[in-house]
Amino acid sequence: MKTVTLCGSMKFEREMQRIAFLLETKRRWNVLQCVYNVGGLALSGEDRDALEQAHLRKIELSDAVYVVDVGGYIGDQVKKEMAFAGSLGKEILFHSREGAG
Repeated sequence: MKTVTLCGSMKFEREMQRIAFLLETKRRWNVLQCVYNVGGLALSGEDRDALEQAHLRKIELSDAVYVVDVGGYIGDQVKKEMAFAGSLGKEILFHSREGAG
């Protein structure tokens, strides 16, 4: 079973949740998602750093990253995550090409 970490702009949060569901149910992939701040809680710089480190660890544990590039948009943070994944030799998959869901 392939393990992938979702990477995408948080403005596509609902789309990423839907895509994760489809990847797990239709492709049988194990999907590691970013943490969604559904409650809109205030985050300190420390909180943001902790979330970033956790996300990078998920990338380390994955076989690939799955980039949710809705409308071709890839933000600066996702570009950094892609570079990190690439430096580890991880496969980089793009939603615009994979078409899950």
